[in-house]
Amino acid sequence: MPLPRSILVVGSGGREHTLVRTLLTSPAHPRVICAPGNAGIAPDAPCFPVSVEDVAGLVELARREHVDFVVVGPEIPLSLGLADRLIAAGIPVYGPKADGARLEASKTFTKRLLLKYNIPTAAAGFFTEVAPALGYLRTRPVPIVIKADGLAAGKGVIVAQTMAEAEAAVRDMLAGNKFGAAGSQILIEDCLVGEETSILVVVSGRDYVILPTSQDHKRIGDGDVGPNTGGMGTYSPAEVVTPALLDRIDREIVRPSVAAIAAEGIAFCGTLFIGIMLTASGPSVIEYNTRFGDPETQVVVPRLDTDLLALLWAATCGELAGVKLAVKPVHALCVVIAARGYPDAYPKGDVITVPSALPAGVTVYHAGTAINSTGQVVTNGGRVLGVTALAATLPAAAAAAYAACDAIRCSSKYFRRDIGARQLNRR
Repeated sequence: MPLPRSILVVGSGGREHTLVRTLLTSPAHPRVICAPGNAGIAPDAPCFPVSVEDVAGLVELARREHVDFVVVGPEIPLSLGLADRLIAAGIPVYGPKADGARLEASKTFTKRLLLKYNIPTAAAGFFTEVAPALGYLRTRPVPIVIKADGLAAGKGVIVAQTMAEAEAAVRDMLAGNKFGAAGSQILIEDCLVGEETSILVVVSGRDYVILPTSQDHKRIGDGDVGPNTGGMGTYSPAEVVTPALLDRIDREIVRPSVAAIAAEGIAFCGTLFIGIMLTASGPSVIEYNTRFGDPETQVVVPRLDTDLLALLWAATCGELAGVKLAVKPVHALCVVIAARGYPDAYPKGDVITVPSALPAGVTVYHAGTAINSTGQVVTNGGRVLGVTALAATLPAAAAAAYAACDAIRCSSKYFRRDIGARQLNRR
């Protein structure tokens, strides 16, 4: 089938900025629009002020703008059934329907699937009431992980280092309504120890293509301290995932996961993002997400030497079997610039100044940005920018990314100084 000529990218973060820019480089020369977009996407593609939660509005936008392909970035519209509505309207979409999006929208649903199909994962218990949860908790070792069942913007996972911290997390979620309905059911999970890696898989039914490996940095502070965030930086490839280990991950996790999802009657089309802990006993699944990761997209997609539009379209059309991925032989590193105070309270409206001349190979992807009344780019979210550098080596990519971070001006600017440190220190 010919490639689509008019594309709508749904979302407003760094992931979507990366997708927009990359789709625009397709040899098909498509028209690309975005909803709602941000201050960095706007110069690249027309942006329309339709919320990601406005499913009907997004379908109407796609119709009005004669869009022939929709690429959905974030998880919320997927969980609300955007793909279902688009398909019903006859508009092709890359992103799973609501039954597939449940793999991210419900951590207990995913954990039960992992256990049912014997896919490696941590032992866990499921609870809706405080007393049974505390009783189970006291039979397990610390550190231990407490997860809100539903979507909580990347903040619904608490890695408790002490029993008191774990008990407080249980009470906060089940009795204190900390995450609202998302925390009305919780998962208490043994803490896996090791290094994490992110495996992004383009899936079409039972066919799949594994994208380049990456390693995210979830904690807010250097040395992986402080609360979890949506991601403070990442790099690719993650050399800890050797070819032999990737073969094992494919054999023990990816292939069984794709088969299990299909066996449950879910016709999955989209990105299956598998968070994996590399433990002493082997790779183990931490979670599934059902969309491109953020900030993983900012390092994985720029390394592709395959036309992204052709890849996503093949998956959507059920023609993924036999697709071979080409990857540039470069390293990529992304540093997330956040507003100081994130992931808790943080300011908005601070002016951002990005130098017109950036180091070679550096791209600044906008995330939480907006245009103020005087036309200046300002902060509008917790994670503000993703500064990505491509280079022949990881040290060179890190040096270029951090030089750009230092040159960007913003009064509330905060970023980690140790993205990629594990791999850099192994050298």
